Amino acid sequence: MAPRCWRWWPWSAWRRARPPPAGSTPSFRQQFSTQEQPPQICVVGSGPAGFYTAQHLLKHHPRAHVDIYEKQLVPFGLVRFGVAPDHPEVKNVINTFTQTARSGRCAFRGNVVVGRDVAVPELQAAYHAVVLSYGAEDHRALEIPGEELPGVFSARAFVGWYNGLPENRELAPDLSCDTAVILGQGNVALDVARILLTPPEYLEKTDITEAALGVLRQSRVKTVWIVGRRGPLQVAFTIKELREMIQLPGTRPILDPTDFLGLQDRIKEVPRPRKRLTELLLRTATERPGAEEAARQASASRTWGLRFFRSPQQVLPSPDGRRAAGIRLAVTRLEGVGEAACAVPTGDSEDLPCGLVLSSVGYKSRPIDPSVPFDSKRGVIPNMEGRVIDVPGLYCSGWVKRGPTGVIATTMTDSFLTGQMLLQDLKAGLLPLGPRPGYAAIEALLSSRGVQPVSFSDWEKLDAEEVSRGKGAGKPREKLLDPQEMLRLLGR
Repeated sequence: MAPRCWRWWPWSAWRRARPPPAGSTPSFRQQFSTQEQPPQICVVGSGPAGFYTAQHLLKHHPRAHVDIYEKQLVPFGLVRFGVAPDHPEVKNVINTFTQTARSGRCAFRGNVVVGRDVAVPELQAAYHAVVLSYGAEDHRALEIPGEELPGVFSARAFVGWYNGLPENRELAPDLSCDTAVILGQGNVALDVARILLTPPEYLEKTDITEAALGVLRQSRVKTVWIVGRRGPLQVAFTIKELREMIQLPGTRPILDPTDFLGLQDRIKEVPRPRKRLTELLLRTATERPGAEEAARQASASRTWGLRFFRSPQQVLPSPDGRRAAGIRLAVTRLEGVGEAACAVPTGDSEDLPCGLVLSSVGYKSRPIDPSVPFDSKRGVIPNMEGRVIDVPGLYCSGWVKRGPTGVIATTMTDSFLTGQMLLQDLKAGLLPLGPRPGYAAIEALLSSRGVQPVSFSDWEKLDAEEVSRGKGAGKPREKLLDPQEMLRLLGR
């Protein structure tokens, strides 16, 4: 019997959907240009996955119209709310997304929560195809005692707080403690550590929120431990982020040389990016710094360190039980080799005093609508190359398609592939025929439900206001945090 995921895609249809050899038939664009009804396509989510999917569809189909729905009033998803404020170069992709949004065949529909304000089946009835690109809106829980104590936050919420995500604006982390512990050793963990330890004057000219900057100015955090269940060969951060930590002004690294014993021989066979990363860790842990670097480290008032082979067991409460005061870590050892190695407890444990615990063990997607299949264990929508299994005309791209891994470039490739599959299915006649009303039908539904969508031109008014507010402080922008204030500025 054929695998379940092929049920709606018979072999004959797949053969029809395959692109023809070069020169044998008219191009996609030539073939699509002869169709009478411009396809109406809906994309849910305006982060990189959503915009890259829309970009591919608009580029490769000369008449397609794409509506991008977004629950926030503002576009760009994790580019705006996830990328660290001291990484402005990564945000330059917003310029490309803005060009896409300004296309006459593309429209941004902000302030619309799909699954609440409008159901996915209603979108399917209005459009020829629907693409779910809404990302990973949740965090993976630690599932240990004490996780609910004040002083314990998800790194996702902490990042949202300093980046101006409206739902996190009231987070108010208490940074009056001496030591913070970050659980997880990926790029988000290093971003959070870097923001905690960067001298505030270095952040003043970024787009970090003024509220977060005020709290960071008062911070008494002097030491940050970045804790991982496995060893140096399994860290998930990249060399760029590690270099930034090593060179962070006013700080010095603490690495235990015994964690790196025998590693020099084991890295000879690993892929080059992993090898370069591990070599930098090795040098930092085992080599004496030069005179200039030694002097810099000697004058450092803050420290950060990587703790390997440790797994969180319990957040320890303060004597009055009112907040976090430490974390109990199980000592682990590795079974297996390389990136597939698993951490298993040795039976030993240690307590690490701290007043702030940030969990950075991964993001997680949520199901969006009861009608959409969802693999709750993997946190993704079951799909085959972006085609949602058993639901013709429904697609997915980005983290909700493959899980919360990779960088913006990974999401670009992934989203282009989903767009390609959709266009192949359209050309092969596998999507609904005949006219579809598109946004006209959805607009009527939203209006009847009291929902006020926000357009891209509305966003450009908010953007101009943010830039104006930031100018006085020498910042690229001062982000608006309150959705109600945004709506008032738009005259709603």
